[in-house]
Amino acid sequence: MNPDMTPSFSDANHPLPMVVLASASPRRRAMLAQAGVKHRVQPASIDDGDLVPGDGINAEQWVAALAYLKAISSARTIDDPAIQGKLVVIGADTVCVHDGQIIGQPRDREHAKEIIEQMSGTIHEVLTGVAILDPNGDRRELFVDRSVVTVGEIPDGEIEAYLDSMMWRGKAGAYNITERLAAGWPITFTGDETSIVGLPMTRTFERVARFFFD
Repeated sequence: MNPDMTPSFSDANHPLPMVVLASASPRRRAMLAQAGVKHRVQPASIDDGDLVPGDGINAEQWVAALAYLKAISSARTIDDPAIQGKLVVIGADTVCVHDGQIIGQPRDREHAKEIIEQMSGTIHEVLTGVAILDPNGDRRELFVDRSVVTVGEIPDGEIEAYLDSMMWRGKAGAYNITERLAAGWPITFTGDETSIVGLPMTRTFERVARFFFD
């Protein structure tokens, strides 16, 4: 991951609370670590990869609901009153939207190929929903961050090599933008790269600071 992509939140004069990350995503964990955010991982008991939105579902509502379900699932496992006031739980979920279709994680290699081929030479949106919760349930905040990604034509041979690498597994839209930019894929975007990866760092922690200290 590009070290310049992730801002620092380790200011000793304005310490943030311990973050409980309701996600097993190694990419979200890496961004927290690079930003100097104290955190622990408490994966949600739901697997968003198994959930498929029905026809006509609003993408923003869908991704916000999944973020909240993850956060509340993890928050309910924190039953020590002595630490509840010192933690904040963050749940996040990311989807791509292409031609009005919500695209999450690929089911298998063929599904990943289908996703990449339909995105090649086109524009899609990336939505990341974030839920911030007080473990005792007194406060919560939800928001959705939106980015726009333009993908140039990707040669068939390069797609096949990528599919063979298995790097598409567990990733919304079957790709990680930082990895694909480093690999030289013809990608440009508007928005926050950390949001496309899976957690809009600056926007999230501005809200965490207000949420916890206001």
